[in-house]
Amino acid sequence: MTERSLLALLLPGLAAMLLGFGTGLATVGLVLALSLALRGTGQVLVMVLCGIAVGALAGAGIALVKLLADPEQQLPAITFWLMGSLTDIKRPDIAAALPAMLPLLALRWRIGLLAMGEDEARAMGVPVGRLRILVIACATLMTAAAVATAGVIGWVGLMVPHMARLLTGPRFDRLLPTSVLIGAAFMVLVDTAARSIAQIEVPLGILTAVLGAPIFIGLLARGSRGWSE
Repeated sequence: MTERSLLALLLPGLAAMLLGFGTGLATVGLVLALSLALRGTGQVLVMVLCGIAVGALAGAGIALVKLLADPEQQLPAITFWLMGSLTDIKRPDIAAALPAMLPLLALRWRIGLLAMGEDEARAMGVPVGRLRILVIACATLMTAAAVATAGVIGWVGLMVPHMARLLTGPRFDRLLPTSVLIGAAFMVLVDTAARSIAQIEVPLGILTAVLGAPIFIGLLARGSRGWSE
């Protein structure tokens, strides 16, 4: 039984995306609420720590679901889904997930205005608060659609934007579509390697973690040298 069997056992693909979107928004809202309630001198650090705490709580929930799952059918499906795979993705799955990817791309120019700073963005007539909420919602929708379709494949969202930034610079109108193209090409290469390096298909989440950690450290090292100059 593959990772797609989990969706067949629990929810159809579109319903899984919508549920993931709703729970993702609830999780983001919980992290923001906790960080505001515990506001200190280092607001970003507080938000990161709250995210780690909420992530640990979500991990405990997943562990509980695995404990209660049927060990013959549901448990293998959950395990494979958590490791990520593109094996059973069909064109209808892509067609269902594609609309969720488009809103954030449409906002890429406004995201670039936010990067200029709050005062500059407000001076240009950008509603900063509403735009931030909209960007968070669109990013959550995109993530929910991708995870519901392919499972949990980590490190791609950390590596690829840094790689794209080396090519395009910080402009979001160029950075975001470049990240999409590089991410797609990277996943095709990783999926090809997953099907070729062993007699069985290696889950993508394992390969992206093995590749992602050293690449990300290398990108951080290169960035830190640039920051110090």
